[in-house]
Amino acid sequence: MKAAELMPFDAPSGAVVALIVGLANFLTILTVLRALAPRDLMAARARSHAKRRRELRAARLAPRRAPRERTIVAARNLIGRLKLDRGEEARKAGDLLAQAGWRSPDATAIFLTLRLACPLVVGLLAYAFAPAFVQELSGRLRLVIGGGGMLAGAYLPTLLLRNAITRRQQKIQKALPDALDLFVICAEAGLSLDAAVTRVGREMGQGADELADELGLTAIELGFLPNRRDALQNLTRRAPMPAIRALVNTLTQTEKYGTPLAQALRTLAAEFRDARLMKAEEKAARLPATLTVPMITFILPPLFVVLVGPAVVQALHALAK
Repeated sequence: MKAAELMPFDAPSGAVVALIVGLANFLTILTVLRALAPRDLMAARARSHAKRRRELRAARLAPRRAPRERTIVAARNLIGRLKLDRGEEARKAGDLLAQAGWRSPDATAIFLTLRLACPLVVGLLAYAFAPAFVQELSGRLRLVIGGGGMLAGAYLPTLLLRNAITRRQQKIQKALPDALDLFVICAEAGLSLDAAVTRVGREMGQGADELADELGLTAIELGFLPNRRDALQNLTRRAPMPAIRALVNTLTQTEKYGTPLAQALRTLAAEFRDARLMKAEEKAARLPATLTVPMITFILPPLFVVLVGPAVVQALHALAK
């Protein structure tokens, strides 16, 4: 069947070809204009949040997985019945868990449950296994060991949490100078504070997950909280470190007084470099005192044996003759 026969009216073949070519050009131009048109970021963000809401709703309505879900629900119910999730201690525990990077809704309930269960569990284990390590153990001493186990179990969850916070802060401190250099580059390129925080968090995600996580959450809070200063202060609360506090103070002053962001970040980066140099010089100056004890312990005795040993052997041979 010819193309002219498909037309609802009689038209020459040239007109049909021209119509098809014109329609193809129109579709091509429409596709190019749509690709080059500015995206509606607010609509895209709204669609993203709606999708995330549907995913959370589906996950909420999905059947719970056993036995982990049952354990979490039991811990939450226990803390709720004891009313431990409403006091100042729960708030402090939530802040410590946030500093360790554990921001799950059930993290506080699990941590408080562990603090309740660890003294009893560790005390019973110490009481049960004490005869295996100490021979001829009396009943009173066994009770003392069990009490010591309960005391150690009371501090064990907090100690492990403090160690996790310390390791996380060390990783953040190690990655912060590179992030600050990226902040300077973004500020000199003309990016705003929100865009700079988002871009630096994205770039740092390949080598420093902890710092990237904190910067990503700060970028989200900068976009949604009514007071931008609260978003920056939340970063200090999640990572209470002198370097993070200095960065937050610089960004806050920049937002408040309108000072150039690139200049302020460049000054802060220079201060951080000087601080790193002073810390390296301090370690180098402390090195001789640190090496004194290993030198006395491991180097001087072999040296005395090498130097005095032949003379002692010769003296023993002379006395033997």
